Amino acid sequence: MKGPNGEDLPDAVLFACTFNAVRSPMAAALFRHLYGKFTYVDSAGVKTAELDPLAVEALGEIGIDIHAHKPKTFEELEDASFDLIVSLSPEAHHKALEFTRAIAVEAEYWPTFDLTAQEGTREQRLEAYRGVRDGLLKRIKARFAPV
Repeated sequence: MKGPNGEDLPDAVLFACTFNAVRSPMAAALFRHLYGKFTYVDSAGVKTAELDPLAVEALGEIGIDIHAHKPKTFEELEDASFDLIVSLSPEAHHKALEFTRAIAVEAEYWPTFDLTAQEGTREQRLEAYRGVRDGLLKRIKARFAPV
């Protein structure tokens, strides 16, 4: 599949993290914003938690709305036919590798800071979320840049 600028895109991408409440929904939303007309994208976690409001806010600042995201696990995915799984936490990467034993899918590990461990004031925490948001956006653009 070719993207809007000639990018080579997989037909379906899954972003995964530990809880599907911060990193993977952010990455999936960023990818969807850039390439959603060309590629199916979803996100999942090893476990679930409530969607993090600071993740919603950080993406909202750049015009991406994820407030309706419902965290889910790998087992709750409606479709498992992905071409690429991008895991953002060690737990998710382990799960992704287990997943690849049953189906032919490429798995990549992009270590991404666990924002739930971030301490400080609300503004300091939000600044960390912005940093992860911007880092994920940069990584997605670099990974799927036209050749």
